[in-house]
Amino acid sequence: MTTQAPRLIRTTRLLDDVEARIRSEFSAPPPPEAALGTEELLELAHAYQPFAVLVTHTSPLKGADVQALPESVKLVATVSVGLDHLDVPALLARNIAVSNTPDVLTDCNADLAIMLILAASRRAAEYYTLMKAGWGRTLGMGEMLGHRVSGKRLGIVGMGRIGQAVAKRARGFDMSILYHNRRQLDPAEEAGATYFDKLEDMLPHCDILSLHMPGSPSAPPLINAQTLSLLPHGSVLVNAARGSLVDETALKAALKSGQLFAAGLDVFRNEPNPDPALLALPNLFMTPHVGSATVETRTAMGMLALDNVSAMAAGKPLPSGVSA
Repeated sequence: MTTQAPRLIRTTRLLDDVEARIRSEFSAPPPPEAALGTEELLELAHAYQPFAVLVTHTSPLKGADVQALPESVKLVATVSVGLDHLDVPALLARNIAVSNTPDVLTDCNADLAIMLILAASRRAAEYYTLMKAGWGRTLGMGEMLGHRVSGKRLGIVGMGRIGQAVAKRARGFDMSILYHNRRQLDPAEEAGATYFDKLEDMLPHCDILSLHMPGSPSAPPLINAQTLSLLPHGSVLVNAARGSLVDETALKAALKSGQLFAAGLDVFRNEPNPDPALLALPNLFMTPHVGSATVETRTAMGMLALDNVSAMAAGKPLPSGVSA
């Protein structure tokens, strides 16, 4: 425990309220003008000898990078829920604690998933393109028709906090909720949703499929040609979780053939430079990995990261610590 202001560095400028708290409660260098990469992070860490390091996905810490952190570092606090950019076992093995920012992202991520469902189903990308070109003619009765979302069957893969929040919102559209998860929820959490132990058994019943589970670049994609073929013809796929969950070659084929009516993606396999051939498809609605991109949520994420630093410095349990 220390009575001095905890020393920290961050790899990116955080929102104004978070930066104000850093100035008030912590000892830190000025925020970087641009997001730091891993090499720049390590250079700053050795120069400043911080107690804690606040990171995002722009500065991954894996393998040799973990070993290169100075001995002063006792906590790596990522301003994210995802941990793909951190070698958590290696950090813990060095007795460096790890924290993330769960829960505070739930509502905004769920809101975005519903936006993707609506936009993909109602051809928002195509309508926007038409309007930007000047519109110019009346559409025929059967031209550029989308699909109604109300009353459809929504399959959710991953019924954690965000999946349950999506289900809650979808019930406002009178959607039937199906879900596949590592375990069946208790009846109160299910709230009438139908559980499928096997993903393959659920897919034929899904008008819309929404992904809300962790992903790993080293694991085979969950959504591939075989799983896409099990969906009803003309269904909609939404991914606001991780790009690694989807085989994008199979996705392109399904969008071109009509097996998928449309898709809504916030995440991609190669970020921030997705496959141009995928982005060119007219029946894809896309956003640039912005599930948490609201003032309220990004502020809450930064504040939770700082809460973890304060707790660590005071010798208290971390509010959102990560175990191996």
